[in-house]
Amino acid sequence: MEEKRVSKLESVLLRIRAIEYLKLLKKKFTYDQLAKALDLSAPVLNRYVKGHVLPRDDRALRIIEFAEKHIDLREEVLKRIKFDDDGFFDNTKIIFDITLLKLIVSKSINKFIKMRVNKVLTAAADGIPLATLVASELGTDLVYAKREKEVGVKIFVEETCILGRSGVTVSLYLPKGAIKPKERVLIVDDIIRTGETQRALINLVKKSRATVAGIFVLIAIGKAWRKMIPENIPVDVFLEI
Repeated sequence: MEEKRVSKLESVLLRIRAIEYLKLLKKKFTYDQLAKALDLSAPVLNRYVKGHVLPRDDRALRIIEFAEKHIDLREEVLKRIKFDDDGFFDNTKIIFDITLLKLIVSKSINKFIKMRVNKVLTAAADGIPLATLVASELGTDLVYAKREKEVGVKIFVEETCILGRSGVTVSLYLPKGAIKPKERVLIVDDIIRTGETQRALINLVKKSRATVAGIFVLIAIGKAWRKMIPENIPVDVFLEI
């Protein structure tokens, strides 16, 4: 009985992933083009995209195979990055695209399952969309550190870090007890540049007497950040620039 339940769950996840890919494909192809390529009618594809019905497993696999030939998720992220003269970029075109983030997480999630994660941690605010999706896929709670103390919370765990290349020191606050002793924590963030923020998150985990199971970062800028992360902590980067 247990094996059948797992099989049904995997089937549903496969179908949902196919729909997410279809939503991304729709930005590159018309319904008529997709209908011809996938041997499915345009009205059927439209119902899939709108979530009115899920495709059968065989159709879902057909959609995913076609999508993976025509969509490189790393290229999708890369083409949305436009650096300014100071070396910074607007990440909203990436972190606001939940469909894109879902597909990235679905391709990466197996690595995190092996880490036996109890909690996902990020820093407010840009890391929250990605961290939320990772926590949801893992079936774990999400906690995030803020730059200000929240009203109503009496005790915090605190850590300081330097904000980018500004030289400005800021504090990150995490409600005491948000991470329990001995828990295994996955740190998730959208961007790592200097590694200062991630080091502060690592220290918050240590102060909570928990363990950092690993770090997942969507975009890594340069290599300088590596010296800030202890060698015993595995880091998975989706896109390095």
